[in-house]
Amino acid sequence: MGVVDTIFETLAERGGAMYGGEAVTQLQHALQCAALAEDADAGDGLVAAALLHDYGHLLAMDEGAAAAGKDMRHEDIAAKSLRRWFGPDVTEPIRLHVAAKRYLCCVDPDYFATLSPASVMSLKVQGGPFTPAEADAFRQGPHGDAAAKLRIWDDLAKDTEKVTPPLEHYRPMVERVCTAD
Repeated sequence: MGVVDTIFETLAERGGAMYGGEAVTQLQHALQCAALAEDADAGDGLVAAALLHDYGHLLAMDEGAAAAGKDMRHEDIAAKSLRRWFGPDVTEPIRLHVAAKRYLCCVDPDYFATLSPASVMSLKVQGGPFTPAEADAFRQGPHGDAAAKLRIWDDLAKDTEKVTPPLEHYRPMVERVCTAD
């Protein structure tokens, strides 16, 4: 079994769990996020990042951690796991998508109001909004823009009525950016 097969099997088998305090499953959330990226013509790397951005939740089985006041750092778990097979155009937006929430809360006064209650709760355990100095440092990083786009899609990908392509629709995109033999 190849690495993409393993990743997709994990998404299919563990993705039925509810996504934190949201009304969608982990898989619905991942598919919605990927669909939003694809609709924005984001390119294969960022579509793959959108699909896999919360893969760390599935690996860590950290359901309810934020509500318990624990930050399991799912973004780091996913990026570390996936960097063996994917380049930084995939793994860095994943690693930075939580930081992008903190960044957007600092630089956009209207952004915080768009967060779901579950996302507000997780923001608290993730360190809260960035300071202006932290936001400047984030903005200067090479993947900050991609991570901010991913974050916006992440926030929008919680629609109980959204119809998306099935998981297998994304396999060719993920395979194209996978570096495994």
